[in-house]
Parts: sequence; C-alpha cells; structure tokens
Amino acid sequence: MLTPRRKRRKSAEGYLDGQLLIAMPLMSDRRFARSVIYMCAHSEEGAMGLIINQRAPNMAFPDLLNKLGIKVGGDDGIANEILSRSVHVGGPVETGRGFVLHTPDYYVADTTMKIEGGFCLTATLDILKAIAGGEGPDRSLLALGYAGWSAGQLESEIHANGWLNCPADPDLVFDPDLDNKYPRAMAKIGIDPSHLVSTAGHA
Repeated sequence: MLTPRRKRRKSAEGYLDGQLLIAMPLMSDRRFARSVIYMCAHSEEGAMGLIINQRAPNMAFPDLLNKLGIKVGGDDGIANEILSRSVHVGGPVETGRGFVLHTPDYYVADTTMKIEGGFCLTATLDILKAIAGGEGPDRSLLALGYAGWSAGQLESEIHANGWLNCPADPDLVFDPDLDNKYPRAMAKIGIDPSHLVSTAGHA
C-alpha cells in the first residue's frame, strides 16, 4: 500500500490531505475532467489522492471479487449490497492496484492508514474479504489506481488555476450517485460551474 511518509503539521500550512480537490471546468487533462479527488496524503514530498466520481468501465464489483477468488457471504442483504457497488477509477497511476477508502470503524494495524477528518485507506485483500463477508466498514469506496503528484507539482497546478479544494464529508465522498459529486463539491464552496469564466487569472 502506498503510505507516503507524513510529518505532523498544522492544516494552516496549506496541505490538503483529508480534503477534496475539484478540477476546474477547463481542466486540460482529459483524465481529470470534472473530477473530484479525495486527498489521502499531501506533504512537501508530493501528494496522493483517489478520484471518487469516475466509474471503471466494464468492471462490476462482484466480478472483481470473483476474479480475486473472494466469495460473497450467503446473506441476501450482503449480496444485494455488493451488486450495487461501483468500482472507481482512482487515477492513472498503478491502475491494476486496488485502494479502499473507508470510514474508521474498520482498522487493521500496519495496513490501514488514518487520514485527517475521520477517513481511512486500506489496500489489502483482507478488507475486500471483510466487505464480501458483511464485516467490512460501514461505508467504503473501492478505486483502481490513484492520482499522484511529485514534490511541488500539485501546488503549481493549483497556482495555474487547475484545481479548487473544499472540505470532505462522508455523505459526499461515499455517495453512490457519481454524476452528482462534481456539482455538489462545487456547491460546498458556493460555486456554480456554469458561472466560471474561461479566462485565466489568480485571486
């Protein structure tokens, strides 16, 4: 699991771990168009996050579990919940690797990374087995791959008006309505995407 070394610091230093990164409407990189990214780690060494509003094409959660040899519990409620889950595109880096963003009621020492604001990240098969057996976290999101930035890269992109940011909350992060996440995130900071002008500038 990717676990960037992080130092304890005050949020006033400008790091965005535990927040949402929102692509500006004119994002030039098509991989991140209208994307909302939950920031798992951000420090002077770089940043890592998961796109939370892109569905992986042709990939159903039950099929992924079957491919990994994980059996779903016999309870009908568990089976129905598994069937309704989406597999997300977490980003363009290590796309064959799975990351589960989840609530802190599930925690395994040495494999689960705690993030600011009451979220956790786990990247082992054990959490998928727990979810399939009805013993996983209350709320979770599975993403394949992640978005990564080298030292100073994200700051440069923000300065160039590529991204906005806002606080994260579980209702938005884990909302199954992926199409609604982008306008909801924009609304959290009082912005209507249709009102943003196309000219560059800095506040």
